[in-house]
Amino acid sequence: MPTASQSPNALPLYVQISELLIRDIAAGRLIDGERLPPERDMAEELGISIGTLRKALADLTEKGLLERIQGSGNYIRQGGTQASVYAMFRLELLSGGGLPRADILTVDRMAKPGELPAFGTSNEGTRIRRLRYLNDVTIAVEEIWLDGNAGVVKRDLLSDSLYRYYQKQLGFWISHAEDRVTIGALPDWTPEAFQKPAGTITGYIERYSWADRPEAVEYSRTWFDTDRAHYVQRLK
Repeated sequence: MPTASQSPNALPLYVQISELLIRDIAAGRLIDGERLPPERDMAEELGISIGTLRKALADLTEKGLLERIQGSGNYIRQGGTQASVYAMFRLELLSGGGLPRADILTVDRMAKPGELPAFGTSNEGTRIRRLRYLNDVTIAVEEIWLDGNAGVVKRDLLSDSLYRYYQKQLGFWISHAEDRVTIGALPDWTPEAFQKPAGTITGYIERYSWADRPEAVEYSRTWFDTDRAHYVQRLK
């Protein structure tokens, strides 16, 4: 397991651990009936306290994804709810799962450029550019545009999950999204940390996201490294 991030922009540590395990269960890396390592060993490996770990495990228990048997241990249980902060994040490591996190590159409020497709109700938007990771593996660069009428984005309050930020800070929740997956060339602003230069052909995702209004409130484009991650859509 990776070490949990303690960046000021990261989600609370117990949420990170819960999300990591939820994604590993969904990807089949943790199977029904599997016994987790002893709590002390897990906490040491993740670099967190026993209390933080137990808070994460309690969250999984509440979701029906974990059974805690006194004197025996913690066991994975399939069939519970996999409601997740990252429920709409479709990229996974090639081996499956992985905890998403992000480095913010820029946050700018500006007029929507003519190259963008129509979305939202304002002529302005907030453009957020980020470098994305799964665990500690660099997997994508992304550019997100939030419609200007959806609210003001404050960089210092952003967390790894924008959808959580929208809910907590702007008062709306992304209810559904449409993805269009193809290939595309990395943009000219691709940071060196991505380890592939601008212009390289990669996987490419365009996404339109909706909240409680007819018009899409967000438009994003993501370029992902197909040597390190793949796009996964599970149907249930």
